[in-house]
Formats: sequence, structure tokens, C-alpha cells
Amino acid sequence: MAAALASPTCCCCRRPSLRPSAGRRGRRPVARCALPSSEKRNSFSWKECAISAALSAGLITGAPTSGWSAHASPLEPVIPDVSVLISGPPIKDPGALLRYALPIDNKAVREVQKPLEDITDSLKIAGVRALDSVERNVRQASRALSNGRNLILGGLAESKRANGEELLDKLAVGLDELQRIVEDRNRDAVAPKQKELLQYVGTVEEDMVDGFPYEVPEEYSSMPLLKGRATVDMKVKIKDNPNLEDCVFRIVLDGYNAPVTAGNFLDLVERKFYDGMEIQRSDGFVVQTGDPEGPAEGFIDPSTGKVRTIPLELMVNGDKAPVYGETLEELGRYKAQTKLPFNAFGTMAMARDEFDDNSASSQIFWLLKESELTPSNANILDGRYAVFGYVTDNEDYLADLKVGDVIESIQVVSGLDNLANPSYKISCEE
Repeated sequence: MAAALASPTCCCCRRPSLRPSAGRRGRRPVARCALPSSEKRNSFSWKECAISAALSAGLITGAPTSGWSAHASPLEPVIPDVSVLISGPPIKDPGALLRYALPIDNKAVREVQKPLEDITDSLKIAGVRALDSVERNVRQASRALSNGRNLILGGLAESKRANGEELLDKLAVGLDELQRIVEDRNRDAVAPKQKELLQYVGTVEEDMVDGFPYEVPEEYSSMPLLKGRATVDMKVKIKDNPNLEDCVFRIVLDGYNAPVTAGNFLDLVERKFYDGMEIQRSDGFVVQTGDPEGPAEGFIDPSTGKVRTIPLELMVNGDKAPVYGETLEELGRYKAQTKLPFNAFGTMAMARDEFDDNSASSQIFWLLKESELTPSNANILDGRYAVFGYVTDNEDYLADLKVGDVIESIQVVSGLDNLANPSYKISCEE
């Protein structure tokens, strides 16, 4: 039975009628979307808050879908109990969210990262005038790299120091190249070079993580655990769209902040659990799948004959390890901010029963709404549902998916060696 969405603040059980955010970038008329060849409003009004509550009606499993139309009546606006409103624009870029979510504390590398990320805002200025702002960003990043290089190197894990040094050399060369791009007034070449440089920065930051930073609680330690990060490619066959044949979505799974949740998903990926499965919900708010055929609403572990479930898992900024089994609201941590927020278009999380925090199994969803309606720490998703990754390539095409489109395959690109206690290997041996 397909998973549905219901808000703990809303007693209405109808599926909401939703449309993609008006702020979403326009569709690109292409036959198929592939990964890049190089790699396989500030304000938040109470009205928007009410809309956010209505939109969030229920990421739960087991809600009936038969008899529901694709466009049900809209819900009555509900004002959630919002304790904190963010003071500035939230970070919406999935790459930036993943970089800031790493368990590191190195100010020098962040001072290189920040001006490179600010280039995105600089490019919002019309015409070539944007390049003046970009040039300031590039000079700031270059200066930060020059002044902080030794501190950055000092923060690298010893086993990864050589690789880090090589990446910093590439970063310095790339910054010089970006400076020349700006001087040549080649605006179109800025964003691709920015992406390349931020990939260097992100890899350097990952090389600062020396081992897994904490112990998973004993009651969950025998479950499949992703102790680090992994990358997967999800290929979806688009059925009834003349402008889009199929699409490959690249997804980064973050086991540093959600080892149980990400490990559970990666283990299912290796079991080919999702291959051939249809998209089961697509309503403009989320895209959802993972409900297998038959009466069970999750993955049945062949070793037990029962549905395998995982606990709600939430990493909070400032904490050294995730909290398990309760929402932040239930814990009374109303002002706490999650390390992996529902900020980005394509935020990936687990669906679960509305009244059972520890009932997630295999049903997953991707958030489509822009973060003006779901800003960090001011919506009813953060702290209630476990985020464990972000779509980093082709995320815009998620909104083109429809119920009935087929996941042809999900394949691991990297990070499988970070999966501890993989049950799929036991299954293969049996």
C-alpha cells in the first residue's frame, strides 16, 4: 500500500492537491537527461507557514490510495507551532548542504569554500556586471587558500594527506583559471569552473574525516550501517512524457549523519529491491516509492520473514551523534536544527507510520517544494523525518516523474566499502 503524507498538526486524512513550486526553474525540452560527462525570498510569512502545514499532510506509510483522485480538494490552512523562524536565507544547494554536514571543524577550508559558493549569488546579477562580483569572490577564495593552506593541510587525516595536497594544488590552479575566465568576461564559463572547484573543496573536506566519528548505539549496531558516504545513480524510465525518455539521478547518501538510515537504503539497493519498482506518488510536494507488492508495507527480511524496520534517526547541529526513536518535538528540542535539513529540491528521506517513529522500512521520498515553504527549522518536516541524502545531479527532473514511471536500476557508484554489516551478502551466501 503506497505511503501517504499526513501532518501531525492536521487531522484531515485527504491527500493534498499540490503543484510544483512557481519558483522552480523551467523544464528543459530534452529527450533524455544524463549525468554530466565529467562524472558518472528571504521572508517567511505566516501565510506561507500555513501553506507549509497543509502541504505536509502526512509522510506516512499505509494510508489508503484507492479512490483518491490525482487532484483532491485542498486542505484547510493550519498554522503549525513554529518556535524559531530562520534569520537569513537557508542553504538550498545540495552540494553545500553536504559539505557543511561533514564532521569537521576547519575554519581555513570553510573560508575558501564560502566565497566560491557565493559566486552563485553573484551570477544572479544581470549581464556581465555579475563578473565584477565574481572577481571579488575569486580573489577572496584565492587569498584564503594562500593564507590558510598550512592550516588546511594540518586538518587532513594522515592517510589522506598526499591526496589532499594534490587537490589543493589543483584548486590553486583552478582559481587562477577562473580569474582568467572573469578577465575574459566569459560569463558562461564561470558556473562550470565553480562546480569543479567546489568538488575539489568538498573532497579535501572529506579527507579531513579520520574514521567514523562515533559509536552507533548497541541496539542498532548489527544493522546495515553506512559509516561514511556513498553515491548511487538511479535510472528512471519515463513513460508518458514526449519531452523526456529516461533520466539518471545522482544521489549522495550521508552515513556520517544517518548511518542506520543510509545503510538500510544502500543494503536494499544492493539487493536490487528498487529495480523495476514504479514511482508510487508524485503530487508536486514529494515523489515517493519503496512500497513492495503484496500486503507488507516494507522490505521483508528473508532471514526473519518479517518487515525490517529502522528507528527514526536525527543528527542535530552541535551533537556528536544522532538521536534515535523520537522526534525533536517529542524530545522538547524545539529550537534544535538538524544537520541534514529539508532545504534542497531533491532532499531524500524515509517515510514512516504517522504514529510510530520507528516504523520506517523501505519507503522513501524526495522533497520537491522549494525551501521558501520548507525553510530549515521552521517547517513540520525537519526533526520529524529522517533525511539521509540529496539528489545532486538532475534534481530538477524529479518534478517530471509521474506515478507509474519505472525505476530501471539503482547502482552504487562509490562508497560501498563504507557499508558495514551488509545483509545482502548474507542473503547471497544463503
